Amino acid sequence: MSTGKVRRLSRILKDGKILCVPMDHGVSDGPVKGLEDINYIVKQVDEGGATSVILHKGSIKALKDQPNLGLIMHASASTSYGPTPYHKVLVSSVEEAIALGADAISLHINVGANMENDMLSKLGKVADEADRWGMPLIAMMYVRGENVKNQYDPELIKRAVRLGGELGADIVKAPFTGSVETFKDVVRGSLVPVAIAGGPKLDSVRDVLQMAKNALEAGAIGVTFGRNVFQDKSPKAVVKALGKIIFKNADVDDAVRAYNEESNS
Repeated sequence: MSTGKVRRLSRILKDGKILCVPMDHGVSDGPVKGLEDINYIVKQVDEGGATSVILHKGSIKALKDQPNLGLIMHASASTSYGPTPYHKVLVSSVEEAIALGADAISLHINVGANMENDMLSKLGKVADEADRWGMPLIAMMYVRGENVKNQYDPELIKRAVRLGGELGADIVKAPFTGSVETFKDVVRGSLVPVAIAGGPKLDSVRDVLQMAKNALEAGAIGVTFGRNVFQDKSPKAVVKALGKIIFKNADVDDAVRAYNEESNS
């Protein structure tokens, strides 16, 4: 791995672990709850101890103050209103990410969608470009689309994660398969480190923290939780609680206590 990639990875990771908050939802879903004020929410998760956030280029440009955490620029997009919502198209470049001061770039791939071949072609090309510039690449590998019956099928997720590494990603983000045992298989089959996605908003903070704990036990390097952070009543508190699990190996009960203390302070 190039020196540039190593240095930039150190800005989005902490001790090889990741606590990332994706905030790229504004393209697909608009100003959803929690993301109305991008400056406020970035500051909250920064103060909570997140290692990085994922933002589209417009959100990066809109930041009034530069956060201390790492910036990952998301470079693919689609909307739910278009004719092919599962088809993520390229909307930026590695060079633009560098110009905006980003520390990494990310792409979303829907394996099993009708336009999968185009998305894979873009992933391979961006991976080559990222290598040339020494820019880390995070591939969000989801099993979604017209040809998918169960997007949480462990076998399909294992194949999608391996695919991301094979095509040049440095880190792969994927949904949690639901158990430590099945996700261990996903991690074992990957060529690169794996972080889990948060998915829909869960019913309780304990559920969020337990999923993170299970993923770490299975070998994940951390989490990329969006709605379960920025739609929480106290985003800073949930990030601090996740940090207890990811960086200090705390148990879920201790993390829940940390959440309660921070959210009630």
